[in-house]
Amino acid sequence: MFSERDLSPSVEAVRDEHAPEALVLDAGTDFETIPPAQAEDLGLLVDSLAPTEYDPAWVPEAGPELLRRLAGNEFTIGAPGDGSVAWTHQTKPPVVIVKPRVEGSPSAFIDFLVAEALVEVGLDVPEHFLGFFGEHYRELAAATPLDPNATYQVAAALYDGWLGLQTRDVFAEWLTSHPDLGDAWQDAGSRLEGRLDGLAREVALGQTDFADATELACSGLKHAVELPAPFGALDTDAYRDRGAPYAVKWAEKTFDTLQ
Repeated sequence: MFSERDLSPSVEAVRDEHAPEALVLDAGTDFETIPPAQAEDLGLLVDSLAPTEYDPAWVPEAGPELLRRLAGNEFTIGAPGDGSVAWTHQTKPPVVIVKPRVEGSPSAFIDFLVAEALVEVGLDVPEHFLGFFGEHYRELAAATPLDPNATYQVAAALYDGWLGLQTRDVFAEWLTSHPDLGDAWQDAGSRLEGRLDGLAREVALGQTDFADATELACSGLKHAVELPAPFGALDTDAYRDRGAPYAVKWAEKTFDTLQ
């Protein structure tokens, strides 16, 4: 299921700086959430396994079944919305897992995704938005008049955006220290800018649903691109510092305006 991945010199340097103990692995098959039996295969490569448990009370009654599984004590890794590279602190040492779906992407961009995950591992932050929101997830769900799956998507996007606020200064430094990674980060941001143009109008006209728009806009936070309203209010030191409570207040104000 898993094999150790060869790293480019730049990614190796990022690992040495941010997460020197982390293992970077290739997954044999694609996944969103790795079933417990397969996740436990990691035990052959790491020193120990320690499943993360979340408080089931954080999950609203109408929450997706996946959140209820995550709040249990099953050893699973990954969740929908994680992208092409996942990471976990449920192992010692932590691991970064590259999914087969990256095949065909430019090698420089794949290296950036792996390096990004290593920086996030070094921050020692929750690996899932449920750990980020905690008891505030119920408040977010109450403030978001969307179905449970769309609320999940919004929450995942908001957490991804918050992570981007923590990491983008590091990525900007790579323009000098690791130009291959820095250029890949900047190029991805330039591609996003074109997709963000007109996003507010698309949402207003119903051409793009709110959850998809939030996902797109929040991905722009880690690339330091200008965001349209109402997402520009997330590009603040207040969100970076306050986290989940700020995200809930943003959702409340945003949906009050949209209704």
